[in-house]
Amino acid sequence: MNYPDSDSIFRYQLDNNITVLVYQNPAAESVVLEGLVRAGALAESREQAGLASFTADMLLRGTERWDFDSIYEELESVGAALYIGGGRHITDFVGSSLVEDLDLLLDLLAAALRQPTFPNNQVEAVRGEILTGLQIRANDTRQMAALGFRELLYQNHPYGRSVDGYENIIRDLKRDDLVSFHDRYYGPNGMVITLVGGINPKEALAKVKEVFGDWNKSQLPMPDAPPAPRPSQILRVHVNMPQKTQSDIVLGLPGPLRSAPDYLEASLANTILGVFGMMGRLGQNVREKQGLAYYAYSRLHGGLGPSPWYVSTGVSPEKVELAIDSVLYEIDRLCSEPILEEELADSQAYRTGSMPVGLETNGGIASVITDIELYDLGLDYLRQLPGKIMAMTPETVQAAAQKYLNSHQLAIAIAGPNGTEETTEIGS
Repeated sequence: MNYPDSDSIFRYQLDNNITVLVYQNPAAESVVLEGLVRAGALAESREQAGLASFTADMLLRGTERWDFDSIYEELESVGAALYIGGGRHITDFVGSSLVEDLDLLLDLLAAALRQPTFPNNQVEAVRGEILTGLQIRANDTRQMAALGFRELLYQNHPYGRSVDGYENIIRDLKRDDLVSFHDRYYGPNGMVITLVGGINPKEALAKVKEVFGDWNKSQLPMPDAPPAPRPSQILRVHVNMPQKTQSDIVLGLPGPLRSAPDYLEASLANTILGVFGMMGRLGQNVREKQGLAYYAYSRLHGGLGPSPWYVSTGVSPEKVELAIDSVLYEIDRLCSEPILEEELADSQAYRTGSMPVGLETNGGIASVITDIELYDLGLDYLRQLPGKIMAMTPETVQAAAQKYLNSHQLAIAIAGPNGTEETTEIGS
């Protein structure tokens, strides 16, 4: 496969420090728009957790040019779509349309990012939607285990706060808080716009310049995420949900940054632990062979800050301790027993073989190109990646696992009935 690279990805930086990336797919009649602005939850205080996400949710609820109904009438009339969502470090956006409707899509995005009006009735409507989502979370064992895990692992670190916020805080946030956050943190500096589809790169650049080239608003820089604390022992919390018939468990540690030199080795170790085939060793041993779990997998997100490397599993309440012991055994085995050449080769083949699947659509290509820019991986990253994966050895992969994982020093959160630990109130 010919991967997108420096020969086929057009990259241009506007005078206001907006980076534009274009990948032309001549066979496509549509175009995907994806990107980000440097405004996220890392800039909010614990007392205003959820503010960044709330602000992002409001941007398509009314602008100086279009009200809420008009925005969606415009999109629906041409079969286009546009979404904006707030994250921990960034606010991202994604949209799609036919090539001939790209002007409209860019106009709507520019109006939402540059001139939102935060109508009072829409503030209350969005507040209600967020509160409904938080109430659903409070009754979901998987979501509450994940929330309890973050709060236990990261403590007072910004990563310990919910991006979506908490009910009592969302109820108290004012329209002025949203307006102020937008005014302080939204702007062109560091913005990324990626376009993939049947669009000429020079024409795409001209269209972006037309709607964003004169955006010269000042903005506060996003703070960097501080290093995350690592537990010196096993930490446990039980979120008591007595009405539930299933317990969910999340356990793990802070993982490597996406920019870490050994991130790819850690990622391949994670593939072995809980991704490959039937969810790696965890799926094979904890779920299939021992029958302890409904599901079991591991994830390593990487990112701009110390995101977690964690295992998630769902079990019958009476099997919680057996499942935890089994997961810890697999983590310890990954760090202590030599990785077999055959197992490594299978995981390498899986990773390199699955790469084209993620690039089958314009949306998949746009997502990867945006990540390449966000994490400063270089435009030839995709072309070089298979070689880097195949060059790994059992020793280098295990060394990464040993660096970041420790079965005796991690955080464990359980959500469900029959808690034996002291119950901690989570998500309030």
